[in-house]
Amino acid sequence: MNLLLIPPDTRPPTLAFPVNLVKATGHIVHTPPLAALNNLNQPGDLEMLHEWLEAHAPSADYLIVCLETLCLGGLIPARRISDSLDEVLQRLNILTQIKQAHPQLRILAFGVIVRVAHDDDPLEEKPYYGVHGQELRAYSEYKDKVERHQNSRNITHLADIVKSLPEDVLQDWLATRERNHKMHVAALELTVAGVISHLHLTLDDTSTYGLAARDRRNLERHVDELGIWNKVNIYPGADEVSATLIAKALAPHPTRVYVHLSARLGEAAELLYEDRPVGELLNAHLRAASCVWVNHLPEADAVLAVNTPARKQGEQQPNYATVDTPERYLPTFVDALRNYLDASKPVVLADVAYANGAETRLMTCCKHLPLARLAGFSAWNTAGNTLGGAITMAVLAPLVKDKTLWTEILFNRFVDDYLYQSVVRKQVWKDLSQPSVFDLGDRQSEAEARIDALLKPLALEFWETYFSEDGLELHWQPTKLAWPRLFTGVFPFEVCKTSSSVSDSTVNTK
Repeated sequence: MNLLLIPPDTRPPTLAFPVNLVKATGHIVHTPPLAALNNLNQPGDLEMLHEWLEAHAPSADYLIVCLETLCLGGLIPARRISDSLDEVLQRLNILTQIKQAHPQLRILAFGVIVRVAHDDDPLEEKPYYGVHGQELRAYSEYKDKVERHQNSRNITHLADIVKSLPEDVLQDWLATRERNHKMHVAALELTVAGVISHLHLTLDDTSTYGLAARDRRNLERHVDELGIWNKVNIYPGADEVSATLIAKALAPHPTRVYVHLSARLGEAAELLYEDRPVGELLNAHLRAASCVWVNHLPEADAVLAVNTPARKQGEQQPNYATVDTPERYLPTFVDALRNYLDASKPVVLADVAYANGAETRLMTCCKHLPLARLAGFSAWNTAGNTLGGAITMAVLAPLVKDKTLWTEILFNRFVDDYLYQSVVRKQVWKDLSQPSVFDLGDRQSEAEARIDALLKPLALEFWETYFSEDGLELHWQPTKLAWPRLFTGVFPFEVCKTSSSVSDSTVNTK
């Protein structure tokens, strides 16, 4: 198949990861020029992007498209720029024009409900969010509470919050949300019309109460009225959705997944950046990738082993209050994982015990397992990001044609999600005297040098321990940062066959 991908931005998890998934399964994927995509909060070149789309659509089978990139220049710019609704809808209409000109093209689109950021980030959010983030979060929470629970205490508290905010700040913030919400409603109409074959509307860094939850309910009501739940998914996620839609496009039939949780009560565990517990989040992500949750192992096409918290997801490790409690016994989970790896089904490990990286205790327990035999691994960012990435690998693993590239993808996940996020990133932040998590400024080169000095020996040791016996070799290249902040690393190493092995095509991970 020939796929076109318009991603939310250029970070490795949103661009290189889905691109390499397609290539590893033997299909063709085209992406826009980098200049057409955003650089952090700077919008991409929309004219260039639209010209690229028109040029490549005639020969494509599928278009995977992030609506925020197509209409507003990127996921982050969509939260910041003030383009009018008329401009946005005019850009969205390009999909109608493309579909009319090329009826064979199946358009799988996704939009991201505007988040209410948990941190006072002035770069990914409106500049004033760095000053008024706390008040805006409080407004978001209590505005939703007032609409859902009409009581005098909530109403009074909301009124006090409104008084604490500059009127122009609140109105601008709400206007941006409303514009993007109307763009998503318009995308639902395109789905009814058959322009969009399938639409995912996801919640980024969400919570139980807030404006994102209100937007979700409103969109769900629209879907009810339109009667198109067979073509729509609304659930928590963002960075992984391109990969999820790729799995939906490439898999020839629904994948039956057997799920094993590390804690028996893990389905009810709470998550930090989601609006629902683990079990319901799993339900949503499995459906999003056209998967079926089966209860008997013999029925399954793949095994998804999920390391959950005992009660509630943690941030700082270790957490003995809500993550690693007597309600969860990791050694038994790892024993089961070993048994699954001895079977013939693809096995994928997803770790959502902590946000933003793998649990170090889990990895210690797994040190004697043949980790290179896993079909996939994920522990990146939010639980939604992690589960979506893991499920995608479970779906696509049986379709792999380029096993060398798939090994590169798997090793990249260990390097990023475990070695970097859980070990090196925190150490570099301390070594640099705790710089701003939002902007390194002129210290990016210094940070990159320190990252590579710490990460390279860990990565090489991990490779030698788990991957070196497969007739492959690792060519390490210095680590970079996608943006001037520590959170997202770029690991441009290459995995290839050893000189004594039969030659095989390989692709660098960007």
